[in-house]
Amino acid sequence: MKTILIGAGSDLGVHIDGSHLGPTQLMNDLKDFYKGESISFIQDENIIKSRNLSDRRKNEYEIDKFNTKLYNTIVEKMKEDYFPILIGGDHTVAIPSALADAMVNESTGIIWIDAHTDFNTFETTITGNIHGLPLAAICGYKCDELRYYHKGNTIQPSKGVIVGARSIDEKEKDNLRYAGITYFSTEDIKKEGVEAIMEKAFEIAGGRTKSVHISYDLDVLDPKVAPGVSIPELDGINEEEAMKINEVILNHLDQVTSYDLVEFNPLRDKDRKTEQIAVNILAQTIRAVENYQKINKGLENPNGEAKLN
Repeated sequence: MKTILIGAGSDLGVHIDGSHLGPTQLMNDLKDFYKGESISFIQDENIIKSRNLSDRRKNEYEIDKFNTKLYNTIVEKMKEDYFPILIGGDHTVAIPSALADAMVNESTGIIWIDAHTDFNTFETTITGNIHGLPLAAICGYKCDELRYYHKGNTIQPSKGVIVGARSIDEKEKDNLRYAGITYFSTEDIKKEGVEAIMEKAFEIAGGRTKSVHISYDLDVLDPKVAPGVSIPELDGINEEEAMKINEVILNHLDQVTSYDLVEFNPLRDKDRKTEQIAVNILAQTIRAVENYQKINKGLENPNGEAKLN
């Protein structure tokens, strides 16, 4: 197994600009640290992005076109025994990423780390921002139009876990209840601790599945700590908790087969605070995956870290 970084520079799923710039920035930050293979996808600069609040299907065609290319690439790379680390971009890029894992591994669980549950449908969305629908699409809960390119299994909602949620639309709560997906709030993390919540998440997502897909949205952090996201939500987790979440994830690399880090918006960052956290998470992930691969091959376990220039 080899690691591959995949940049997914799209912010078509949200009315706010900037997160499409995040992958290029972060991959540039990692260039002296990461020496493996990488691929970048950037949204077409000629697209006239819809921001119409009454449009419930904003940029649907353009998102599907972008995600189809992403999906086909990730499926191909996973079949070639790569471990994909996808860097977004808004959270719509997780649709092809998670479904590619489900295509290759057939039985997949998902852990969705996010201030939002992203379980709206075209009928329940308030904003029409499609980055609020991806987990529903991944779990086969309506939203068929957002996965038309995928012919395999969707991820069963019973194998889906959301961690860090604190902003859920009222009709979205109904969707979550009807689908049967599990979610833990930021308050649950504060009360029970990161490790306890994440171990529960892996028991659910990793139970009787062949793989677990991780999708990590930086807006799970409190905006005082990480302001560089498109849709910040107050009362989030701190940097230590964010790194601990990732540490627990990386302790389960025998189950995890693909990984997203999304929603870094450099246009909204302050003093590069969010950027540094994102780099730390990615560097921690890359090194852990590479170490895991080398240990399995009987090679020495090296150490390393990445810092902003």
